[in-house]
Amino acid sequence: MSAQYTAGKWVGGLAHWTDDKTAYLSIAFTWKLREAYSLAVFYGQQGFHVRAGGPGVFTRKHDLASVAEIGGDVTDALAHHNPMATVASRGCPVGCWFCIVPAMEGKNFTLLPDFPVRPVLCDNNLSALPADYQEHIINRYLREGVPLLDANSGFEPRTFDEDVYERWKPINRGPWRFAYDDQGDGPHVERVMKMLKAVPQSRKRVYVLIGNEPMAECLDRVNRVIAWGGEPYCQPVMKLNAEDKRPWVRHDWTRKTLEDMQRWANWRVWKYATWAEYRGSVKTRYVDPGQISMAI
Repeated sequence: MSAQYTAGKWVGGLAHWTDDKTAYLSIAFTWKLREAYSLAVFYGQQGFHVRAGGPGVFTRKHDLASVAEIGGDVTDALAHHNPMATVASRGCPVGCWFCIVPAMEGKNFTLLPDFPVRPVLCDNNLSALPADYQEHIINRYLREGVPLLDANSGFEPRTFDEDVYERWKPINRGPWRFAYDDQGDGPHVERVMKMLKAVPQSRKRVYVLIGNEPMAECLDRVNRVIAWGGEPYCQPVMKLNAEDKRPWVRHDWTRKTLEDMQRWANWRVWKYATWAEYRGSVKTRYVDPGQISMAI
């Protein structure tokens, strides 16, 4: 693999740049809006016409309307978040209630066949795309000799089958990413895990949404992922218009238990201690990704 290809680095949810007399703000998360407002004011004071867009603006357009032009299409704004990232389609047919994609991009796919080929592919739902378009994406990577290092938003377990697996296996060099959003996803995730039995555990990355169901149900999903030979990655449910980066506390959760379970799963503490042990007696300190130092 050529040294020029890496997974790049994300800017953290707020990208900004200038082109001639226009300043652009691309906001991924609503909790970045205060920072975006300050930047918009700064650029305006420097004489730039300011434009703002992105998922973070979609539910809270009024927050920036007084200091920026909102919306409109900007070519390849994603590259300003990560120069190694690209997208070959927009939209998703699933319609998850906690996801902004259906409202913002629609439940029908918009195909972008001339997408720039880069190592990080951020389509919302690769396995639900038409089979011939999946082949088109894969052939673009093969023809241009670009490695697929990360299918970032991953595959949907309900539409991931042997055909999809065989189709993407030759080019996917990163983890196989899936979502396990609620108990109803269980049989589908289990089927996928059996299909990927020969794949190393570190390459089976399952996003487990937590906080949307009571704690016992969420913990059950985390433990099932581990038992099936995958790596859980917990994501607390967030309000689509959250002003701060804080999880949405529902059911029998507290903010602390949501953050604790996220840390226990994402720092791979489950390799050394159960959830009950972690909450009761295990202290951790973060060393680096994948490395946990334990003190009991």
